[in-house]
Amino acid sequence: MKTTMEGSAEGKKVYKLVLTGGPCGGKTTGQARLCTFFENLGWKVFRVPETATVLLSGGIKFSDLTADEAYKFQENLLRTMIQMENTFFELGKSCTRNCLIICDRGVMDASAFVSKEKWDRMMRTNSWNSVELRDNRYNQIVHMVSAANGAEAFYSTEDHACRSEGVGLARELDYKSAAAWIGHPYFDVIDNSTDFDSKMNRMIECVCQKLGIDTGDRLLTTSKKVKFLVSELPPNSAFPAFQDFDVVHHYLQSAGPRVQARLRKRGQNGHFSYIHTIRRPHLHGQSIEVKTQLTHRDYLNMLTQRDDSHFTIYKKRRCFLVNNQYFQMDIYKEPGHPRCKGLILLETYTSLSGDKLKGILPTFLNIVKEVTGQPNYSMFNLSLKEDWSNTKKFCYSLHDQDEGEFRANGHSQKMINGTA
Repeated sequence: MKTTMEGSAEGKKVYKLVLTGGPCGGKTTGQARLCTFFENLGWKVFRVPETATVLLSGGIKFSDLTADEAYKFQENLLRTMIQMENTFFELGKSCTRNCLIICDRGVMDASAFVSKEKWDRMMRTNSWNSVELRDNRYNQIVHMVSAANGAEAFYSTEDHACRSEGVGLARELDYKSAAAWIGHPYFDVIDNSTDFDSKMNRMIECVCQKLGIDTGDRLLTTSKKVKFLVSELPPNSAFPAFQDFDVVHHYLQSAGPRVQARLRKRGQNGHFSYIHTIRRPHLHGQSIEVKTQLTHRDYLNMLTQRDDSHFTIYKKRRCFLVNNQYFQMDIYKEPGHPRCKGLILLETYTSLSGDKLKGILPTFLNIVKEVTGQPNYSMFNLSLKEDWSNTKKFCYSLHDQDEGEFRANGHSQKMINGTA
């Protein structure tokens, strides 16, 4: 299976991964395990060091800085981080092998350590925007939950020269670190619900599944996507910190009845990212999605291939965290088929079921029922212009239907290509 990426040789992948999380979450061990796993597959692995650790090891102490000095330090830290990452990104492009680039934290992590006012000023001053820095710069974000949140007996600061946080502060920093990335299209949270070795395997598994790498029996599949019907949208005040996105889906004419092609436009405040997805028939028990990041010009050119038998789908996508569980909620908007009016669908990935699954769901939402795998709630079927009783295009098979853009640890595999 081949994936062509911008600026790289045909068939070669350059995958930009951010490994982030609170103190004592397993980032260092996770990097080492990822390196070993992917190098054994024949990949070249680059590790971008944590910029803050590099700078703070030079003798800088926040307690000695004035407010203005602290702001300038954070701004220069971000500039340094971007330049360091760009150096490795360029090396990845020129590499002749598949290349995994692991960033020890990413640019959005810096937003957890400054006020929103200062962060917004930093964005304006440097002509940056969150869609580019968060959504378009990296292929995937993996948040390793701090041991201070769910594995307190294993929390320690002894082996880290720059770490002195107590359990309470570590939990706060863990949440802020995760909240900084809410809204990235491919954001995974690896909690402490299993032992440490299993936590590492879950982390490697979710990266492999995004890349479409078959891990065989080397890693235990732990999670699947679950989807729920929500009756109504509560007021914003009922939610924890969240990010809202405008999302537009167009289905395209495809090569065959079991091949789905679509375009996605997703963004905030006038800044957008563009993805072309081809979903192919399931092979060897799994479905394959090939995703290509597009420029705005390429997106407009491909719109000429729209399939007139489908409505354009308009949604507001709300992303949020509840107790270390990442949720995406799609609120369907007009225009569209009447069947979509008022439709709200909640998605997450989990290995839980039954009462344990119900226990992680947001209590502030009125959840009507679980609709996982039900074709009536497939975006492909929902977008059909014809009534379902009169069309031959309705997809009954789970393997044939569209399952949405949010995929973290599901059984279907995908390959994400393109660069920031």
